[in-house]
Amino acid sequence: MSRAEHGEPDEPAGRFADDLIGLDPHDPEAQAFAAHLDRMQHCGSRATVEGMLQGVGDFAQSANRLRGERRLLAVVVVTLILLGVAFTIWNALVFMVAAFSG
Repeated sequence: MSRAEHGEPDEPAGRFADDLIGLDPHDPEAQAFAAHLDRMQHCGSRATVEGMLQGVGDFAQSANRLRGERRLLAVVVVTLILLGVAFTIWNALVFMVAAFSG
């Protein structure tokens, strides 16, 4: 009895048919490697808002997989970025209030 009769395709599709021939498409490690290859081939423009947000999303996903000192370093970097943004916004608000009040 063929696999198609059980509702499974006879041949794997996507990356497993092109680059990962012979690997089990149901293996979690093979799926993670396929996702890694997809991220490596993704060449979105970083000069657009969407590209920059994609980069932030990639950083967040990578930081969530980290453990120990590296995760702490990622949290410190994000905290410093947020503090810099808050400081800049605060300075802009103070400047606008001072400019409009006289």
